[in-house]
Amino acid sequence: MKNTQDPSRVHFNDEDSNTSSNPSFESVLSARLSRRSILRGSVGTVATTMLGAASLSACGGGDDDTPSVTPTTPVNTPLKALGFAAVAKSLEDKVSVPAGYSFSVIYALGDPLRASTAAYKNDGTDTDYENRAGDHHDGMEWFGLAADGKPSTTAADRGLLGMNHEATTDEVRSSFFLHANGGTSTLPRPASEVDKELAIHGVSVVEVKKASDGKWSYIKDSAFNFRVTTLTDVEISGPARGNKLLITKYSPTGTKTRGTLNNCGTGKTPWGTLLTGEENWAGYFTRNATDNAARGNDKSVTALNRYGRSQGAASRHGWESAGSEDKYARWNNSKLGASADGSDDYRNELNGQGYIVEIDAYDKSKLAKKRTGLGRFAHESAAFGTPVVGKPLAAYMGDDSRGEYIYKFVSAANWDAADANPANRMAAGDKYLDSGKLYVAKFAADGTGQWIELALSTAAIAGYASYAFADQADICVNTRLAADAVGATKMDRPEWCSVNPVNGEVYFALTNNSNRRVEPSGSSQMAPDSANPRVYTDVKGGTTNQTGNPNGHILRIKEGAAGSAATSFTWDVYLFGAESTAAAGSVNLSSLTSDQDLSSPDGLVFSPSTGICWIQTDDGAYTDVTNCMMLAAIPGQVGDGAKKTLSYTKADGGALNVDTFVGKAPTADTLKRFLVGPKDCEITGLCETPDGKALFINVQHPGEGTAMANVADPSKYTSQWPSNAGYGAGKRPRSATIVITKNDAAASAADRASSQGL
Repeated sequence: MKNTQDPSRVHFNDEDSNTSSNPSFESVLSARLSRRSILRGSVGTVATTMLGAASLSACGGGDDDTPSVTPTTPVNTPLKALGFAAVAKSLEDKVSVPAGYSFSVIYALGDPLRASTAAYKNDGTDTDYENRAGDHHDGMEWFGLAADGKPSTTAADRGLLGMNHEATTDEVRSSFFLHANGGTSTLPRPASEVDKELAIHGVSVVEVKKASDGKWSYIKDSAFNFRVTTLTDVEISGPARGNKLLITKYSPTGTKTRGTLNNCGTGKTPWGTLLTGEENWAGYFTRNATDNAARGNDKSVTALNRYGRSQGAASRHGWESAGSEDKYARWNNSKLGASADGSDDYRNELNGQGYIVEIDAYDKSKLAKKRTGLGRFAHESAAFGTPVVGKPLAAYMGDDSRGEYIYKFVSAANWDAADANPANRMAAGDKYLDSGKLYVAKFAADGTGQWIELALSTAAIAGYASYAFADQADICVNTRLAADAVGATKMDRPEWCSVNPVNGEVYFALTNNSNRRVEPSGSSQMAPDSANPRVYTDVKGGTTNQTGNPNGHILRIKEGAAGSAATSFTWDVYLFGAESTAAAGSVNLSSLTSDQDLSSPDGLVFSPSTGICWIQTDDGAYTDVTNCMMLAAIPGQVGDGAKKTLSYTKADGGALNVDTFVGKAPTADTLKRFLVGPKDCEITGLCETPDGKALFINVQHPGEGTAMANVADPSKYTSQWPSNAGYGAGKRPRSATIVITKNDAAASAADRASSQGL
């Protein structure tokens, strides 16, 4: 999910393939809190745990020891104020948290998951990554374990972390911190290097436990620990299962594929499984320079171009060059065989990536499933609306590329409360995720919007001149083309989404968009519109102009009367990212102060019990002033602000006026910076224990600005975290999970009074 605003670096997800003409349209978190819990609510709040999960609920909230994530107590009275002292912006190579809190590193790149796997040397000589923590820790969910090892929604001292490993720190092609000499950036790539890189992608499930002294650690040889990598067998499920578009040499029946790739945001289902989103997967594949003709210039060429794999496209890592073995050959997406259906090559391999993948964190014997009904694009998180018995479930999603779209899936099955504790969790996924309706969002300038169904029964799809859809499987595989057909609104890179448990409104982090222009030139540029209204120039470091929407914003929607099944909604912009010193009338529209200002919101997680919203950044625009961060917020509701008109001057002197809807400006009590990370990192992933006493956060790719040429010289690393925080061998920077706890010994008088109910 790496930010693409920094012009000095070309990032792997700098994809820009939408050329359609569519319109672009507490913590002591409360003012008074209990000294017994890091993030527990107090007077005026419900008494259940404060933080749940990314999406509907990352960490549970039920009263029993069954895997249910639906909060048992609704949020009736949201918090009024945030009581901790805001953390200052920082460029130091460390993690900063508020006074009264501490953190420790518990799980980093390379940490062994088996007793037979050697301790991590962190010098580039390590192997056996299939049995180690992967790289680029990202979205994360909590799965509690009772003392007997059974699933529990109340267990707070022992649990599983289901965690994405998005990518790896690289320069050119080589993942240079993984290899002793920085690796090989020219082709062909050595198989020994590629094998490491194949294994560090995917997902970890790892057991963590709190000791009697209150310290957390991961359990090295837990029977629950497992990895899903790029080579793990995964089932194809939903409308595209068995379709000709999924036929490959590996799966002539089109019912399975290998692995999951570039996993970013997560979600947790109401039946207690992990969802992981495959984000920027297309760049891992290559196509040769004559592939269009080899395919007979058929409609697959249109689809490949739309997903960023044009003829002659080079792969990100050159994995296809490592040898003749099938595990390397699959990364060449060219038509090389003579078969009519693709069963003798990997021309269709790309179609097996780009989905929401469901994993049972408690049962590693169950194959993961790619839920094709939720569409194929650069997935971030998947956030469920609040389940209502007898009503369908809604899952919200975003496509993280410039000018891409916001989606919703509505299940055909109505929610049955008994499915919160199913005998077979993956079968519950079959029930709710394999059959339903897929929608894309279209925003109007008057603050309303529509969900447009992506189905052959939709006239614009049935008659789309640019691509002839064969069936619903075709729509699910080529979702972007279907969204183009119905005129969906191009957004400023939809990142994570989350549902506010206070009122059910859905929030989307729109991280940034360098392609907004007052007067677009070329098919990739977009004019400002109501839902994406800003075009401005941000000057980084006093020298570098960053034009478009460099700082991003957070949009929210309120569904119509039909709730999860509604086809209409209202919307506004909750928060505009900006420097506090930026122009108030055109850039800093949310009137942010120095304790609140941020750029490029990315991770977005609501507490299901109190309505606290965590905002995490992945920034390239403001990193001359501060490292990436996490903020706590108490948002209001759609419509609590006002309409505003932004005026732009065209080259001919004419005016372009854009109406937008700006939420109520946050105050010092309702938005504060809670954490700042080390150099060159992204802050991402969040979940907590059900008792609210431990908060888990991921620090991704510290030191990624280091040049490959400096891999042997730690003094030239831009970061040495977490070794400089006392964790692990070597000085090469590592992505890692931290746990934040409250220092009870330092509890203030106000905290003590709160714990006594005063």
